[in-house]
Amino acid sequence: MKSIVAVQFIAAVFFATAAHAEDLEFVLVNDSSSDLVEFNVSPASSGNWEGDLLDSGYLAPNYEVGVLIADGLQTCVYDIRGVFDDGSSVEDYSLDLCDLGEYTFLD
Repeated sequence: MKSIVAVQFIAAVFFATAAHAEDLEFVLVNDSSSDLVEFNVSPASSGNWEGDLLDSGYLAPNYEVGVLIADGLQTCVYDIRGVFDDGSSVEDYSLDLCDLGEYTFLD
């Protein structure tokens, strides 16, 4: 696997700030054969996807990057969506990001 990409994405979604909320950190890995061109993380209680954390960038195959969710919420349970340049997408629901450590997209 290639080394960690030097850029760290920060998801400062700026929900209402909750006291004592902790930031959530994990490593995002693209082990698929396509570029990851959109990456969304939303609280599981939300009915909508939050903004693209790649911010018009992309994560190439065989690369990884650190992700920081600093939204001020006191929840650990989030949904994740990845969209790839080949038109495919993956959605994963109700993930405990407090215990995740790493999330890998595969073919």
